[in-house]
Amino acid sequence: MTLVSTDWLNENLNKVKIIDASWHLDKSRNAIKEYNEDHIENAIFFDLDKNSNQKKDLPHGHFLPSVSEHEKTISEMGILNTDRIIIYCYSNLISSCRAWFQFLYFGHDPKLVSVLNGGMKKWKLEGRKVTNEKTEIIPTKYKATENINMIKVKYQINENIKRKEFTVLDARSKKRFLGLESEPRPGIKSGSIKESKSLPLSEIVNIKDNTFLNTKKLRDIFNSSGINSNKIVMSCGSSVSAASLALAYSLINDDYMPKIYIGSWTEFGKK
Repeated sequence: MTLVSTDWLNENLNKVKIIDASWHLDKSRNAIKEYNEDHIENAIFFDLDKNSNQKKDLPHGHFLPSVSEHEKTISEMGILNTDRIIIYCYSNLISSCRAWFQFLYFGHDPKLVSVLNGGMKKWKLEGRKVTNEKTEIIPTKYKATENINMIKVKYQINENIKRKEFTVLDARSKKRFLGLESEPRPGIKSGSIKESKSLPLSEIVNIKDNTFLNTKKLRDIFNSSGINSNKIVMSCGSSVSAASLALAYSLINDDYMPKIYIGSWTEFGKK
């Protein structure tokens, strides 16, 4: 189960580890402040900025941390390799999917990691219980291994423009993709990667409650975009919403291993 429903989580609150992976491009919102004010019972906060590679010189560029950094972070969150993990967020970019991708990349059993469909938005719309009580954490000794086949880096994207071995699918808005709208980050030019395709995140989710469209609709949308193979690499602004595309595609293609251009347009479009 890559996705779980709010009903399912409500019935299994005490059987899983719950992670709040909220992250906002809109800096008028503060994810950790919102978490401290209210979160799902026993949820642990996962800071996407802090749990990215801090050495990369990119604004909001969410490169992955090292294995040892990831192990340290997840151990401090009190998570075991055998834990069933449910990740949610309160972000319109569905940042929970980026955390899901990171857990898979570092070797957590895919059958043990799920995203809450609709996240905190749907949870609150349904009037379900939230709390501001601090979650008790008992540190663990988490072990990770990298799956480097799940990411692409800039030189591979440049090589692919010539070789055409895979398709890059961009989750940003159509206007940003076409260069008709300025990028929200300073120092990044407008436009898109040559030969890439556009599939805005907004087209695969229900705006009302942040749930993904059903599999029939998703299949129709991906097919209409000419996406029907496993040679697909997702991109976006900073590799957050790209992970949402990867999760959505995995819902309709059991053989697809999620793949992301980790630098995304924040790296590729740097002036």
